Amino acid sequence: MSVKTEISRSAARCLCGLILLVTLLPTSFSASAKKLNDKLVNRPYADMRRFHLGFSVGMNTFGMSFHHNGFVTDDGQTWFMSQPSYSPGFCVNGLAELRLNNYFSLRMSPGLWFGNRIINFYDTTNDVRERQDLKSAYLVLPVELKFAGQRMRNLRPYIIGGVIPSIDVAKKNNDFIKTKASEFMISVGFGCDFYLPYFKLIPELKFCFGLTDCINHDRPDLVDDPLRTNVNLSVKRATTQMVVLSFYFE
Repeated sequence: MSVKTEISRSAARCLCGLILLVTLLPTSFSASAKKLNDKLVNRPYADMRRFHLGFSVGMNTFGMSFHHNGFVTDDGQTWFMSQPSYSPGFCVNGLAELRLNNYFSLRMSPGLWFGNRIINFYDTTNDVRERQDLKSAYLVLPVELKFAGQRMRNLRPYIIGGVIPSIDVAKKNNDFIKTKASEFMISVGFGCDFYLPYFKLIPELKFCFGLTDCINHDRPDLVDDPLRTNVNLSVKRATTQMVVLSFYFE
């Protein structure tokens, strides 16, 4: 056998080995990557449970939208109300969630929302200005429908919406305006489930809008206070607006 023939056979064997290595290498990498991805997925069966329990803490801002009626007093005063700035508040909620299917779930999150609103009152004719710090402590019972997207490894975005009956349990003073004891709001928001090794962390941003007039217009306590009476007569209605940032732990 010639040296040339032996070299050709050696080259052929090397070529076959190289082809086999190139063929098997992607398969090996794919198996290794799949094994690595499986290790990186936290709590893979967490969403399959029928019920989910947890709690949340967060921050909020309370707002108020005023609708004036153009009331003019006997001495020509016209009062207007506004909220020039927003103050941060605190909220804490429980969590009970019922899984309906792979994408939808029904959620209840009873809790307490604490906050305040700085309201300015001013008379444009005489340049008279007053101010009130309106504090509230809402006992809320949000009932919301959650629609979640596909899980992407360790996160899953979602949108949420529903209704929020609420009761203001804060003590009311005989000030310029007084809010009603109960309100009804609708909510819409979005968030994302982050799957950690031992629990889920769920940041959520939610916007709440009051549907009813939140001002208590029945004020017999202001009979002997013409200034506060005139301010109340100038408000046709007011609605509550809230922004709530929560961090759920499940």
